[in-house]
Amino acid sequence: MKLDSLPAEEPLACVGEGLMSEEEGDRSFYLPRLTEDAYQGLAVVHWTLTLKRGDEFQLDELFHLRLRECMMHTFAREEGGGVICPVYCLMPDHLHLIWMGTDERGGGVGDQQKLMAFFRTHLKRAISPARLQHQAHDHVLREDERRRKMFATVCNYILGNPVEAGLVKTAEEWPYSGCVVLGYPDLQPLQENFWGVFWRIYWKKRGEEKRVRDIARKLKDKEDRDSGKEGH
Repeated sequence: MKLDSLPAEEPLACVGEGLMSEEEGDRSFYLPRLTEDAYQGLAVVHWTLTLKRGDEFQLDELFHLRLRECMMHTFAREEGGGVICPVYCLMPDHLHLIWMGTDERGGGVGDQQKLMAFFRTHLKRAISPARLQHQAHDHVLREDERRRKMFATVCNYILGNPVEAGLVKTAEEWPYSGCVVLGYPDLQPLQENFWGVFWRIYWKKRGEEKRVRDIARKLKDKEDRDSGKEGH
């Protein structure tokens, strides 16, 4: 299934997590980061968490549920659940996540660096004895990457990882991908009309009621057209 979407608009020394242990050596191993405000407010970030060489996640339903639980508790730390995850994909030795902020105030609101520090701390306990690399890799999406086709390309890449790795023939066959939006446990990025529903939730969280109504109308029009085709 080819994904599409509508326009949308470790980490560096975070509290309790970004600091390296004695075993990890000096801070010269850390990847450079953008300024703190680049990870706040309406930031959209592609995070990649990789295990140390030779380690693998325990890929089963129980661990998948624990991963989702860790993410939900992470997002719950933000008032109103201001950060959401439209797409994630758990692979044998790494994890891809897209995290999106929905509160444009900035000034520390929706600080994904601090949230990632919390997430990694609790994920470490869930994956033991496997070990995360000392720092998550991130890519903050630019404005052009958040537009319809480019954003869909990023999401397709993430969901297509298992196919690219030869683990399954189609993305739908892989049981360890999904999305996490507090209050919407049944959302699944490979289901029909996912993006229409997701963006309606996104704009509702942003307080953009007109956009919510516009998307709802478009979804209804599509349903009506589909019903008309079935009737012929």
